Amino acid sequence: MDRSFVDRNRLSTERIRRLAARLSDGEMQTPVGEHWTVAIVFAHLAFWDRRVMYVLDMTEQDGKLFIPEIDIFVNDLSLPLWAAIPPRAAARIAIETAETLDRRLEAFPPALLEEIHAYNKRWVDRSLHRGEHLDEADAALAR
Repeated sequence: MDRSFVDRNRLSTERIRRLAARLSDGEMQTPVGEHWTVAIVFAHLAFWDRRVMYVLDMTEQDGKLFIPEIDIFVNDLSLPLWAAIPPRAAARIAIETAETLDRRLEAFPPALLEEIHAYNKRWVDRSLHRGEHLDEADAALAR
């Protein structure tokens, strides 16, 4: 399996860290789209990275791919909770979760990782999901 996802994941985690470090508390409240803020982007990324960690845990425990029954509607259901998280805490949780997930993915059993990747490459190459939302946050901040 192509392991270039390791560097891409590390770079996307570093991008989260750099963005969080340079923003004021006020900038973290910058709207990103209709209902989100930059802080909510951080909370969202942490949530979905934690979901992938759960997939890894259960896949490793079962010895075969585990697919949780969860869908995009979770974003809408979670929005009020994410909005209640203080911005700096949302950024800290996003960074810590991304770092932990990056390490887990790097050390994950290769055969199981390939099975996960074959089902959904975005569960392995987290830079794809992180990058989309960080691009949106950067665009909102640039306006």
